Amino acid sequence: MESHLRKWCLVSMLVLFLNLGFMIKAEPQVPCYFIFGDSLVDNGNNNRLASIARADYFPYGIDLGGPTGRFSNGKTTVDELAVLLGFDNYIPAYSAASGEQILQGVNYASAAAGIREETGQQLGQRITFSGQVQNYRNTVSQVVQILGDENSAADYLSKCIYTIGLGSNDYLNNYFMPQAYSTSTQYTPEQYADDLIRRYFDQLNDLYLYGARKFALVGIGAIGCSPNALAQGSPDGTTCVERINSANRIFNNRLKSLVQQLNNDHPDAKFTYINAYGVFQDIIANPSAYGFRVTNAACCGVGRNGGQLTCLPGQPPCLNRDEYVFWDAFHPTDAANTIIAQRSYTAQSSSDVYPIDISTLAQL
Repeated sequence: MESHLRKWCLVSMLVLFLNLGFMIKAEPQVPCYFIFGDSLVDNGNNNRLASIARADYFPYGIDLGGPTGRFSNGKTTVDELAVLLGFDNYIPAYSAASGEQILQGVNYASAAAGIREETGQQLGQRITFSGQVQNYRNTVSQVVQILGDENSAADYLSKCIYTIGLGSNDYLNNYFMPQAYSTSTQYTPEQYADDLIRRYFDQLNDLYLYGARKFALVGIGAIGCSPNALAQGSPDGTTCVERINSANRIFNNRLKSLVQQLNNDHPDAKFTYINAYGVFQDIIANPSAYGFRVTNAACCGVGRNGGQLTCLPGQPPCLNRDEYVFWDAFHPTDAANTIIAQRSYTAQSSSDVYPIDISTLAQL
């Protein structure tokens, strides 16, 4: 009898501990996550702007409960990164974040934004890199008010992750748009990359001065492989446009060198480079290994392989979305975004990041 009673007590205690385990929420790996970028990670900041670069209509968000302003059928890379970092919710857009909600981080990204101020101006209003940094400064002032003093705020912010991914529009909606911009006649690809990196450095320095210490700088993807580039510059509609990709690699190499320089200059901070270009090229070269079937066409859009325009309002998208790398003319699907985020968080290969992945950055 005593033996049975002891067993019953042990089983009851085990059940109790299991139930408690389900009730206890794990803390995120970092207290907050701040995001700077363009349409690849915008989650609604452009919804209230007078801009053509908006995604607050169907079929955008079709797999995420409806349109939110994300340029995807579902999650963006930073949404997936927020999940991997242990946050219960996606990081809110600056336009919607308020009160103590900002203590978990803010997404400042804006579609059509660039490193250069004029980039994307033909599409209407957008929040440039410098504008996003200014918005972050406003957030820091709020954090100081909530936490009570500057030292507490500085200590808190130093533990947070900051991802920065800009530069794509400086090529798409500037350098490779000679009908609207003169930069391609003013700069060689090398000179243009140098100019972008100088401006990039200035904004990173401001973020550092306002408390940021853990930086993940995301390189430009293989823009020359997008349905838009293929529709306009590929003779067969499948071969990536090397003229564009070559310029993107020059910028990425400069960005990687900048990471090394910043790590040397700021021993109290940590910078890392995320090789989105390399991961994307791997997906394009080995689609079946990742479950993809279509790499050269968009799930929805207009023109040759959906590459001329983004999805039109109300346009029915493809049904087999997880088999497509690209959602529209420029932006990856939820499935592709998830892979890029996962390899940024936990590097699959030594070339995915430099020098560390985001999971390691979070632990520092």
